[in-house]
Amino acid sequence: MALPVNIEDLIHGKAVEWDRIEFKESWNPEPILKSICAFANDINNWGGGYIIIGIKENNGTPILPPKGLQANQIDKIQKELLNITHKIDPFYSPVSAPVTFQNALLFVIWVPGGQARPYKASQSLPAGNKQYYIRSGSSTVQASHLSLKQLMEMAATIPFDDRVNHQASLSDLDLGLIREFLQDIKSELFEDSATMPFEDLCKQMRLVSGPDEYIRPLNVALLFFSKHPEKFFRGAITEVVQFKDETGTSFTEKKFTGPIHHQIREVLLFFKSSIIAEKVIKIKGSAKSERYFNYPFEAIEETLVNAFFHRSYEHQNSIEINIHADKIEFLSFPGALPPVSNESLKLPRVVTRDYRNRRIGDFLKELNLTEGRATGVPKIRSELKKNGSPDAIFEMDAERVSFLATLPVNPHFPPESPAYPTSDDGDKSRLDILLFCITPKTRVEILTKIGVSNQSSNYKRLVQPLIDGGYLELSIPNKPTSRFQRYQTTESGKSLLG
Repeated sequence: MALPVNIEDLIHGKAVEWDRIEFKESWNPEPILKSICAFANDINNWGGGYIIIGIKENNGTPILPPKGLQANQIDKIQKELLNITHKIDPFYSPVSAPVTFQNALLFVIWVPGGQARPYKASQSLPAGNKQYYIRSGSSTVQASHLSLKQLMEMAATIPFDDRVNHQASLSDLDLGLIREFLQDIKSELFEDSATMPFEDLCKQMRLVSGPDEYIRPLNVALLFFSKHPEKFFRGAITEVVQFKDETGTSFTEKKFTGPIHHQIREVLLFFKSSIIAEKVIKIKGSAKSERYFNYPFEAIEETLVNAFFHRSYEHQNSIEINIHADKIEFLSFPGALPPVSNESLKLPRVVTRDYRNRRIGDFLKELNLTEGRATGVPKIRSELKKNGSPDAIFEMDAERVSFLATLPVNPHFPPESPAYPTSDDGDKSRLDILLFCITPKTRVEILTKIGVSNQSSNYKRLVQPLIDGGYLELSIPNKPTSRFQRYQTTESGKSLLG
């Protein structure tokens, strides 16, 4: 049976971080048992890990191409794996499957973080004393006294996204959404899912838990694979408010609902089509020009995904995005977990020991919506710097009730003048102008086309902002200005029009 992950991405460290993958050249049940126990204990709430048998490693990274396993070894491995999992207390059963990679046969064991931690396993086989094991970096080690104390404290705490939701049932999950996800990540399980019993598919993906007579979805399954997750989590929506003036009395509001990865993509599409603008500045005496965006798309993407990953879905508040003339604010609830503080948020890299959602991060990474843990803040700052934008501001209130990320507008887009035309009805004339000026038109022709008089006030209100924003330019710059001067749409304007 296939696994719900892209094997090539997994082996190359793209699906999960290297610390969560253990490569074994051959089957050796005793160390593998300890690694299963360590991944199940999931002391960092990272979501467990993977053991890949048939690949030799060097300092934690695979040596490719793999030597692989013999076909007649697989049946023996599967039987011994079943036997050794009974050496884990309480009982824990990972998901496993043989896979083919670069013409080599491998055996992959997927070990999600357990629901009944702490786990302990036999120190030796066939029957040894049982000890607690954890992951330390890319190694499996016996838990120290301090680590064991931490495990015990975590025993009653399962991350919210990995908990069973007793208010939902299997029918609340949508097969079409699950198959869409498997197809997106190019999982071999996609083909099997067409004929596989739905309950078995959900079990294979660890989307459900409980005895056969009481199977219930996990919260993460409802967030990604329910058509209406807001039925179960009132705050699982995104509200985007675009302010039209400094007083805040004029604004438009959009709400995004549905599976959270759909929300992310739809919000990003909104930003790309309606908010992000480019300005091209020609350098005098040079054929080169400088290009700036009011907000770099990559910084917006990373800030948005971080809000979805690190927020709490137990909280009733939605993610709020406020778009002002001089900045964009991303507000999520609650604040970051300790030891992250407002002071540490000013550092180039922000590192946390614990994660609120261990499964959500995995799904987002498999969908290529995020790169990995502790990479968000550095990437946001890097993209802003490359664009010549001011640094982002990350802050929490004193009680850690909320987390606010602010992206300032690029200095080449002054707030006092419209940075770009929008698609709202009130600004439709500006889009009409750009379409009309694909071929050069005079000022009189432009104003007549949109049905206004040839007055200076109309020119300043409707045409000048497009010139300032780099969307419209004089077709012959060196020609003396006159009433017959022609204007044409720039490449930036054409790109905005689609």
